[in-house]
Amino acid sequence: MVRRKEDAMVGDATVEPRDTIKIENVVASTSIEQEVNLKQATLALEGADYNPQRFPGLVYRTKDPKTAALIFRSGKIVCTGAKSIDDVYRGLENVFQSLRNIGIDVKGTPEIKVQNIVASGIFTQL
Repeated sequence: MVRRKEDAMVGDATVEPRDTIKIENVVASTSIEQEVNLKQATLALEGADYNPQRFPGLVYRTKDPKTAALIFRSGKIVCTGAKSIDDVYRGLENVFQSLRNIGIDVKGTPEIKVQNIVASGIFTQL
């Protein structure tokens, strides 16, 4: 194989830089369009963490997919830690269902907007 100036080396192999790109984190936002009592939600949601002296939102982690939802009193929710856009949607659907399970009326499927995608890759120039 003829190496081009744009190719990257991984070990002894030459690879195209685009083949080394990996999504590290996808961040998205949504809103359930109603206020949330964060103290009550923390008590009802298993694994939720809320410390208003440190951070104004409740942190709720999902396991499959592995994401973290930052839930604010206003009803706005930020999903972070996802490894794909599909994981964002699945993670937030889990959050919406968990909120419904504790008596919060999440209507339909709220609009989800991807805000940021962080990726890494190997880019070299000889």
